[in-house]
Amino acid sequence: MADSIDVLSTLKLVYTIYAVAVISVIAYFAYRITQEGEVKPAKKGIFWAYVTTLVVIGTGMHFLTYNVVPWVPMDLERANIKAEKTFHIVYKKHEITLPEKPMHVPCDTYVVFDAKSEDLTYGFGIFRQDNTMVAQMQVVPGSRNDLMWIFHKNGTYNVRSTEYSGPKGSQMIIEDAIVVSGCDKDDTRAMKGGK
Repeated sequence: MADSIDVLSTLKLVYTIYAVAVISVIAYFAYRITQEGEVKPAKKGIFWAYVTTLVVIGTGMHFLTYNVVPWVPMDLERANIKAEKTFHIVYKKHEITLPEKPMHVPCDTYVVFDAKSEDLTYGFGIFRQDNTMVAQMQVVPGSRNDLMWIFHKNGTYNVRSTEYSGPKGSQMIIEDAIVVSGCDKDDTRAMKGGK
């Protein structure tokens, strides 16, 4: 499974190229309509070839990456996957209550983070030590809020709220909330002290 950092880097590049292509169409038409005198209309064949190319790139990117994005295979097979561990997490009055701290997660096992809000909409985000995000979900009161995940690298991860819930929401951070062990590789971005 690809790491979220790798997926994000690739998607940044692809979306940048795609955005530049779309902007170039707008720039082309802006240039054309500002010309003095009578301007010949753009050839329909060129226009539709350009639009078709954008559609193929835009949809093709999603078809090619849908099984690479870390959470997609899990979501598609969720009914057939049994989690080895479930952690029940409670959100109330801008506080996150974990069942244990740290939550110990064995390598390469499916775990579920089952979060319940008793008042506001919060977010459950798993972050590496360098503050890059691994995964996240919304935590809505009165709704099922669970995130199934599998870790393939050792590391120590922080949990923080990723939704705006007022000024106090920005302080909803639990450092060293999840410890993953037993893997052959370390997530260098999630190691304490960068080791």
